[in-house]
Amino acid sequence: MVINKKGLLLVVSGPSGAGKGTICKVLMNRNKDLKLSVSATTRQARTGEVEGVNYFFLTHEKFNDMISKNEFLEYAQTYSNFYGTPKGPVMECLEKGQDVVLEIEMQGARQVKQIYPDAILIFVLPPTLSELQSRLSSRGTETEEQMQERLSCAFEEIKQIKDYNYFIFNETNREVEAAIEIENIISAEKNKATRYEDEIIRKFKEEL
Repeated sequence: MVINKKGLLLVVSGPSGAGKGTICKVLMNRNKDLKLSVSATTRQARTGEVEGVNYFFLTHEKFNDMISKNEFLEYAQTYSNFYGTPKGPVMECLEKGQDVVLEIEMQGARQVKQIYPDAILIFVLPPTLSELQSRLSSRGTETEEQMQERLSCAFEEIKQIKDYNYFIFNETNREVEAAIEIENIISAEKNKATRYEDEIIRKFKEEL
């Protein structure tokens, strides 16, 4: 029996320094059939960035027009620019049965869940706060005061884990293992009875 399985929308979030970006890169390299969603932005393209690959580069007028038409799964303003996930390309992939990965912040993840309740939210955690501090320190971009502020912010973000479906710990130098955990989540969700119960019952009923 063949079940027409709709694509899964996977939302990957976590505190800065948890390593969600690295995990997503490993995940995409291991699973060529996964689609990484491309965000839209109103900022100017940087050297080497490609339209439709790195971002969809939009004018402020176009972005605001899409907001008014509810064409974003999520969006936010950072300083003078907007960033968001266009709904159309994502929904098109899901209807074709293709799984889509969104690597976004927690505010965006909550917006996605409200608009698309079937989204699977995955929270990436550092092994410890001291390890997170070590990772952030290695960047060498912040003062000690800024570092403590970041750690406090990270703790507040971790408290939002209750809004997520799954969590994974990203141990240092074990990004492959973390990616495999996400693959296991995908496999489990693909075979969750409640996701396909109506179609399964309908198919068996046709045989009576």
